[in-house]
Amino acid sequence: LASMSVKEILQSLVDDGMVDTDRIGTSNYFWAFPSKALHARKRKLEELESQVAESSQKKEALQKSIEKSKIGREDTKERTALIKELAALQHKKEQLKAEIDKYRECDPDVVEEMRQKNKVAKEAANRWTDNIFSIKSWAKRKFGFEESRIDKSFGIPEDLDYVD
Repeated sequence: LASMSVKEILQSLVDDGMVDTDRIGTSNYFWAFPSKALHARKRKLEELESQVAESSQKKEALQKSIEKSKIGREDTKERTALIKELAALQHKKEQLKAEIDKYRECDPDVVEEMRQKNKVAKEAANRWTDNIFSIKSWAKRKFGFEESRIDKSFGIPEDLDYVD
């Protein structure tokens, strides 16, 4: 604190809202009224009290909503039986879904989709094979490399060919 200048301390107080400042002409004037802090605390108190009242209203509305939703959901033998039946039906649904997924690969739509994906993959593989052959040809012409040396240097298999 001792190393701080008066200007820095005043600026800190202004930033914290404890001191007011205004520029009049070429001079800066600073002031602080004791009542300002009191008014700020009163405003904060009023704001917090209104938040508490609002929260209380929300709590009451939620409690009423809970009570309203409990109507018709009383624990009865019929309701318990229906809940058990619902759980059993949901379990059966999951089992049937798993069985359908087992036979999914036989679905004509899935088979057709797989054929399309295979076609796209085959075209892509052949395109990249063509690119590799083009680069090998360019390297042979440009640098006079042997084809076996290019294959070895770049890890290209000797039996690389187009996909049928």
